[in-house]
Amino acid sequence: MSEYQPDELRVAVLAGGISDERDISFSSGKNVMAALAEAGYTHVEMLDPADDDFLVKLSEGSYDVAFIALHGRGGEDGMIQSILEYLGIPYTGSGVIASACAADKDVAKAIYQRAGIPTARGITIKRDDDVCIADIVDEVGSECFVKPAVNGSSYGVTYVKDESELLDALETAFECDEKALVEERLVGTEITVGVLGDSPRALPIVEILPQEGSEFYDLDVKYIDPTLVHRIPAAISPKDYHRAEEYAVAAHEALGCKGFSRSDFIVGEHGTTILETNTIPGMTDTSLFPDEARHAGMPFSAVCDELIHIALEGAEE
Repeated sequence: MSEYQPDELRVAVLAGGISDERDISFSSGKNVMAALAEAGYTHVEMLDPADDDFLVKLSEGSYDVAFIALHGRGGEDGMIQSILEYLGIPYTGSGVIASACAADKDVAKAIYQRAGIPTARGITIKRDDDVCIADIVDEVGSECFVKPAVNGSSYGVTYVKDESELLDALETAFECDEKALVEERLVGTEITVGVLGDSPRALPIVEILPQEGSEFYDLDVKYIDPTLVHRIPAAISPKDYHRAEEYAVAAHEALGCKGFSRSDFIVGEHGTTILETNTIPGMTDTSLFPDEARHAGMPFSAVCDELIHIALEGAEE
């Protein structure tokens, strides 16, 4: 299979799913479908794991490989990867364990720290925990971010400006997950670093430009014209740029990611601090990862082809 021809392969593009990011996933999936057609793949079908007959279609479709374009719960947390493993279908992106570890920001944070990658000060709170506001403020300060431990695309994330807002912010996070992270607000330049390849390499770093009316890189900002939001390459010092590249690759490897990932950082007086790693970055027209690839001289069709190649090579090992 290593000498495959694109037009010989049956590819299932998995998009939609059960998470809050369902609509975004469909946009990613459509973009992947177009990219695969451009790369010469002629037998490509989109499947939605939320459909009642999904498992029947997947198991009886004689697919050579699945391209996962699912984000968030059910797609980026190891669930769909487990199903594909059971069915013996090679798939793009990270495996079960790496996906599960990266999806849980609390677990990922522990892995970053063990790998020597700086993280923000923070505290993890479960839904049934007794919450002491004073203890939280002592740990992270009165200005902080509250986020669900497992979710994506900024769903359930609150920028807290005063300790009086903490309880409501936690309730918002608990609407998405049983566990929430409360982390200090770091001041600096927000960047993101894509990693691609069987031998992981960093893509050009994107600086996320602040937008009037938005206090952080939220849903209102993520899907507008990327030329208004993304600056490539990021306007940070060469030293910080190189360090961010190293940390992104280190995070990819420490988590056990495969194929591709994208890690987010804040660069400031505190240094370069990792926020999270996405194992299935957005793949829409306005998403960060495809934009980074374009600036590296790779059309998105070439990226998708490489990810399928990595998936098939991995299945032969």
